[in-house]
Amino acid sequence: MENQKPRGVLVKPKERLSPRQVQIIDEVSRELLQNPGILCYNREATELFRGEGAFIEEKSSGWKISIPPELIDRALETAPAKITLGAREPGNNLVLDAYEARVRFGSGSETNTWLEVEEKDDKIEFIKSKGSLEKLCTAAHLADNLENLDFFIRCVNVQDKELKNEKRDVHIFTASLNNITKHVQGGLADIEALPDLIKLGQIVAGGKEAFARAPVLSFITCISKSPLQIVNDTTDKHLAIAREGIPLVVSTSPMGGTTAPFDEFGMIAQINAEILASVTLNQLAAPGAPVLYGSVPVRSRLDNLTDMYGAPEFIHYNQDCAQMARHYGLPCYSTAGVGDARVPGIQATAEKMLTITGVPLAGAQYIHYAFGLLDRTSTFSPEQAILDNAHIGMVKAGLTEPDITEKRKGKITEMVREVMASKHQTYIYHLPQPSKEEVYIRYSLEGERGALSTAHQKYREICSKKPQNLPPEIQEEIKAEIPGLLPQIWSKPGNWLK
Repeated sequence: MENQKPRGVLVKPKERLSPRQVQIIDEVSRELLQNPGILCYNREATELFRGEGAFIEEKSSGWKISIPPELIDRALETAPAKITLGAREPGNNLVLDAYEARVRFGSGSETNTWLEVEEKDDKIEFIKSKGSLEKLCTAAHLADNLENLDFFIRCVNVQDKELKNEKRDVHIFTASLNNITKHVQGGLADIEALPDLIKLGQIVAGGKEAFARAPVLSFITCISKSPLQIVNDTTDKHLAIAREGIPLVVSTSPMGGTTAPFDEFGMIAQINAEILASVTLNQLAAPGAPVLYGSVPVRSRLDNLTDMYGAPEFIHYNQDCAQMARHYGLPCYSTAGVGDARVPGIQATAEKMLTITGVPLAGAQYIHYAFGLLDRTSTFSPEQAILDNAHIGMVKAGLTEPDITEKRKGKITEMVREVMASKHQTYIYHLPQPSKEEVYIRYSLEGERGALSTAHQKYREICSKKPQNLPPEIQEEIKAEIPGLLPQIWSKPGNWLK
């Protein structure tokens, strides 16, 4: 069922590009897909394009594919404009509509480092450790208790020595789903794990039909290697997921100045071409399969060639991509909330707020990387996630559209007349009741020792809360249907905290 009060905030999207500029980008992207075309290293993908009339030229290590415009048009006709991402709690379902600019924020990036705050003798220290299944359980439980986080993409790379590669995907999704009632999304490391993951999703959702209607898990594939290439291994996974009808993000992340033009026009023309090629392949494999326009364009630092997520160009790139996705009628997976700071604090907040306030203005339906990331995308901090939750709440409130309607005219004029006729002539008695908190945005991390200390205390409080685990009968069914799961996936969140 669809939630009557959908998560996210509805915005009137800012259109950075004029209609003619959108048309120009579309024209250049289509020209690029014809000449020079796409270099493809996957045979099945090549044959799918060949079978639909694309011109194929064999190369030493793959094939050059020239994609005709009409093939792109057919793909855009069959790709759905509306996609449902289900959740254990139906009220957390997300209905992504390409033509409704309802913005949601979620986590993301499989970081290698877990960084926690520790308070000793009125001093704050930062403790680093490796990611693990135990920490993934904690991250999912934390995310379930962050009211402004709308979906969960795992934010820690599990590095348990006992974990075998062939069981990695199942452990990651099971640990996540057992600790969160919101939608869970992630990559697929091993294509052989897909049947078990579908089985897992069906068990959690309540059956095959329920999973098909509102899938509690979905996937991300990055089949594009910039500039203008389709890789081999990930493409096999992409095709398999598409044919199962499971929602799929086709993500590409060109770096302006290295793997894409630095220039805004060139960057957007290239990333748009890469996404159009991926969407077209997706629809060739399974017409009507749910697919998201996955844009992660970044800047390169030209002194060390690393990513730059906080530059103004990053905002421009992502705003443009959201507009292009809307032009094609595709829900948009976008990016905001990353910075260079290595520890939580003022620098991290300032860098993150630049994109968290700028990118959503364009109305992307699904914004990842927004919680807890530090040192670009290499570190996850639970305290930083709590800081981000507070700041995103303020951003959501700031994005809210004005409630100015014909229906309310009489109520407003009546209120002003009533106040002017009173002895006190003040509006204090007309504030929302019983709580007055709705009339202003209060910073939720106020505290005598500062926001970071308050965030740390909130983190510990959340870890002490009982998680909303899967019901015991569902856990037992998962264990019976998918044997060999490690006990760590059922661990209590934050059990290493003193």
